[in-house]
Amino acid sequence: MTTAIDNFLADGFVTVRRAVAPGVVRACVALIEEELRARGIDPRNRVTWTKPVVRFPCPEGPTFAAAGTSPALCNVYDQLLGRGRWIPRQGVGGTIPVRFPSTSDPGDAGWHIDGSYDVGGQWWVNVQSRGRGLLALFLFSDVGDQDAPTEILVGSHLDVPRVLARFGARGVWNCDVARELPASTFRRGRAHATGRAGDVYICHPFLVHRATWPHRGSGPRMLAQPAIEYPQPFALREDSDVCAVERAILRGLERRDS
Repeated sequence: MTTAIDNFLADGFVTVRRAVAPGVVRACVALIEEELRARGIDPRNRVTWTKPVVRFPCPEGPTFAAAGTSPALCNVYDQLLGRGRWIPRQGVGGTIPVRFPSTSDPGDAGWHIDGSYDVGGQWWVNVQSRGRGLLALFLFSDVGDQDAPTEILVGSHLDVPRVLARFGARGVWNCDVARELPASTFRRGRAHATGRAGDVYICHPFLVHRATWPHRGSGPRMLAQPAIEYPQPFALREDSDVCAVERAILRGLERRDS
């Protein structure tokens, strides 16, 4: 796992292939399709795909619990956050944005980092990453480069801490972070969160990313994007017990120029 941690520190994410078993994925997809049908969308009838994206809370229950508690994922969470330090969830959680083939602007494709706590109805974030240890991207459908994959600015998690530090413990609205970043952030290499259904991208909470469009694929792209919760803000003190997520924040704070 040492190499994976090194990659996480440098790039801001690691990919766990086949993290969720195929049978569990199929059962999750069936429930996602039920949610779509309840909204008047037939996942097999393009005529009903009238919006570029439909978003809803991830369903609960034993099927998604099996996906969210995959031993492969829990092992990585332990490695990146520390065993027993993150908050287990009996499910996946978060929201599921289902993206459909469309040339229309989905309205949510800007560069951002995910927020972790509510301030006046907005999602905010601070340099200690209050409430959030990681971001996970669960692929519940096969995702290729034409299927509106999430786009990642590789290593951008190292540029964010110095920006957030200016806002102190109160933090800032997550949608305001990108405009404060230096131009060099947007010249970083880019990666697409592509793969097979059941793959999971585990990301640093400060990783800058966005939805891509248009979706030029042939079917709905299904993704869950939960937070892996952390019980207290990171202390941001150098010691031998610091976890990989906190170490990356400290590295970002030490950088003289992003």
